[in-house]
Amino acid sequence: MVNEASPVKPRAVLFDVMSTLVHDPIFTAGPRVFGGTARELFPRLSHAAWVDFELGAIDQATYFTRWVKAGPAPDPERFLSEMAADYAWLPGIEALLTDLKARGVPMHVLSNYPPWWRTIEARLRLSRFVSWTAVSCEVGLRKPDPAVYHEAARRAGFAPGELVFVDDRASNVDGARSVGMAGVVFEGAGPLRAALAECLEMDL
Repeated sequence: MVNEASPVKPRAVLFDVMSTLVHDPIFTAGPRVFGGTARELFPRLSHAAWVDFELGAIDQATYFTRWVKAGPAPDPERFLSEMAADYAWLPGIEALLTDLKARGVPMHVLSNYPPWWRTIEARLRLSRFVSWTAVSCEVGLRKPDPAVYHEAARRAGFAPGELVFVDDRASNVDGARSVGMAGVVFEGAGPLRAALAECLEMDL
């Protein structure tokens, strides 16, 4: 649902990437490499190391010395290869971005992600549609810290109230709303298309 509290009409869209625009391969490639299910995998991985990696506080080599906290660690190169192979558009998203671009809507990224965003770009070329404006590893901030929404708006060249933020996590959307952005919780391309049409006051 779109937040209607903002007194300013949004003119641009700020997108999360993983599980909003792009399939997150940790749910498919991760179990293939580690064995078992995603539910079994996540307790084995170090959340603290991942946060540091997303913030750009550690490099990839350091991350791979800390990433597994329980059980054997697979070969990092195989893990990266399997992850890269599984990056893919979520259903209906590429078509939606194509339509937004055709209507002249500025689109930007605000993503919690490590330098692997470059692999996504190389594989899918998101920059055909969206600018990689604010990735956590580049700006040193993560959602839902209010500061990262302000920084993303500054880099995009818009006031917070001129942006509608889209994310699959409600807590991140709430963070955007707290600084004056409109917000949409991603629940699929169809509902997102309808929500953006309403928020941007255009046919989509």
